[in-house]
Amino acid sequence: MTTSAEPVPAMGRHARPDARFVFGNAAHFIAFGAGSGLAPFAPGTFGTVLGWPLAWWAGALLPAWGAWALAIALFALGTWAADRTGRDLGIVDHGGIVIDETVAFMGLLLALPQRVDMLIGGFLLFRLFDIWKPWPIRQVERAVPGGFGVMVDDLLAALYAFVPLALYEVTRHV
Repeated sequence: MTTSAEPVPAMGRHARPDARFVFGNAAHFIAFGAGSGLAPFAPGTFGTVLGWPLAWWAGALLPAWGAWALAIALFALGTWAADRTGRDLGIVDHGGIVIDETVAFMGLLLALPQRVDMLIGGFLLFRLFDIWKPWPIRQVERAVPGGFGVMVDDLLAALYAFVPLALYEVTRHV
């Protein structure tokens, strides 16, 4: 894998990156969620699924503050990787860039009680809000440039998913 700062020629609007593109560069590998963004359909869903083992691993092996520190570090790394990969592809938020889904869903899972109903609900609601992009998610996606813009709209989708799940959790105990 290369990590050089040399730019890759832009692929253009209808880029279809291949395994060579993704696995040949560290930023592309990270942005494409270790290759999950190469899925032939629903790459965002595959990227979201990658957040599950990351959250499980972080939650099982690290103290809570360490798991959150890892999620924040991955957000920063994802911002860099998405920015670089978007520039190399010539498409800021290419569909194959899935590190945003991975990290946002990881954060959502870290914030939820570890029960099947919450984990499945979190997955379904996160995908719904990530695809639907209700106000102000779509506006933020359009207004915030580069890799940070790619990452932050999914963070908002995770927050939108968290709110009804938190309300559900509170009302369960009333």
